[in-house]
Amino acid sequence: MSAASSLLSEDQFLCSICLDVFTDPVTAPCGHNFCKSCIAEHWNTCDRCQCPMCKEVFTIRPDLRVNTFISEMVAQFRDKAQQEAGSSSSEQQVSKPGEVLCDVCTGTKLKALKSCLDCPASYCETHLEPHLRASRLKRHQLIDPVENLEDRMCTKHDKLLELFCKTDQTCVCMLCSVLDHRTHEFVPLKEEYEEKKAELGKTEADIQQMIQKRHLKIDEVKRSVDLSKEDADREIAEGVRVFTALKESVERGQAELMDTIKEKQETREKQAQAFIKELEQEISELKKRSSEVEQLSRSEDHLHLLQRVQSLNINEPPPKDWTEVTFSPKSYEGTVVRAVAQLEETLREEMKKLLDAELKRVQQYAADVTLDPDTANPSLILSDDGKQVHHGDVKKKLPDNPERFSKCVCVLAKQSFSSGRFYFEVQVKGKTDWFLGVARESINRKENTPLSPEEGFWSICLRNRNEYKACADPPVRLSLKSPPEKVGVFVDYEEGLVSFCDVDSAALIYSFTDCSFTEKLLPYFSPCLYDGGENSAPLIISPVSVK
Repeated sequence: MSAASSLLSEDQFLCSICLDVFTDPVTAPCGHNFCKSCIAEHWNTCDRCQCPMCKEVFTIRPDLRVNTFISEMVAQFRDKAQQEAGSSSSEQQVSKPGEVLCDVCTGTKLKALKSCLDCPASYCETHLEPHLRASRLKRHQLIDPVENLEDRMCTKHDKLLELFCKTDQTCVCMLCSVLDHRTHEFVPLKEEYEEKKAELGKTEADIQQMIQKRHLKIDEVKRSVDLSKEDADREIAEGVRVFTALKESVERGQAELMDTIKEKQETREKQAQAFIKELEQEISELKKRSSEVEQLSRSEDHLHLLQRVQSLNINEPPPKDWTEVTFSPKSYEGTVVRAVAQLEETLREEMKKLLDAELKRVQQYAADVTLDPDTANPSLILSDDGKQVHHGDVKKKLPDNPERFSKCVCVLAKQSFSSGRFYFEVQVKGKTDWFLGVARESINRKENTPLSPEEGFWSICLRNRNEYKACADPPVRLSLKSPPEKVGVFVDYEEGLVSFCDVDSAALIYSFTDCSFTEKLLPYFSPCLYDGGENSAPLIISPVSVK
């Protein structure tokens, strides 16, 4: 339209009601021009007949006729504009599926460049030009093209939604603000837009932060899987090494056993062959003598017989007395037992190596554990550093706070654990009774509760100087080779494992497996009663020293 606009003023041919080029232009008595249909519809909807431009009121509705001069000028303007539109339309982008279309284009619809909130309509580049040139249209609010501009109009009053009702949290028009929402709080859409945009920005930042945290968690899980795989590979390699060594030891023991038995049997066979050979030689000599004796006994020559008898030495004793010689079957009893005993010793040595390695591994999860005085039974005495506890044989007056054990002579640690692994060591040397383990945070601290996993306790104990038990349901009696002086406690929260070991011998005492942990766990200690001083030694939380 630029060529047509260079000859004719475009503002002269725009209807102030529809803001488009005149269609059947008519002139009001005040001199202002409008589309015939636009001014007729305007007066039909108004209470009085008034010029939309100068607001002049007509007592009688004018009988308007088409202004032929302006109509001819508009026709020339339209022809020129259509020629230019035809030449430039090929240069404009034809709309694609899903794009907003120009509301003015006839025939092939072009892609809308902007949408006008005041009109409301969407315009391609050609039909947008009046909004860029005409002074009245420049005041209109243009936005990126959007569909369904009718959604931006108030369905009740057919006016542009310009305000936001903060009371009802909805968009309203000017009429809504003075009619249906007159007592409500309003702000311009732009103000609410800026506020909501800021909130969305913060929300987006929060979401991005959550995404980042989850990416970090994914990385953490992946690292955990990698570490777990490394541990699994290391355990498999160690298992293969141990079982290969045991297999070789068994095979070697079997070969040595067979060689020993074969060697003994060969020696026995050689001894037997030597005996047989000697006996066969004597038999041969005796047969020879028997033959001579038989021949001599048949002789009838008295002189010859008497002379030969002296040379035969018939009355001489035999070369060897075999009556005392015995040759019983060789016994191999105990040979296999000794071989298996040697294999057992090898297995014991290998087990000792494994237990030492396992103890070193769990000691890497050592936690700094200290006793919590707020949980201690009033009869217990704690050291200042929170590392020792013993029964004082006197009940102190202390606040009966919810955390404190009232009847059970025990105490919990300050530290709690709800994930991962942890380990601590406790010296039990010199005691005749004690309990040791971990407990749920929610255990009953005011009554004498059975110490079992069902009640939230996983512990072992010493009773009556030499009775070791695992506090299960029912209790499990433990057979230990030697009394432990220092007990290690290891917990793997995710695996549901609580293990106890003799630190000095690296021997496993007992393990609770397949436990279900759903809340915080705390180390649990009970030095038991004073027992007239027999059990006065303290339980001591020892610093972990890797062997």
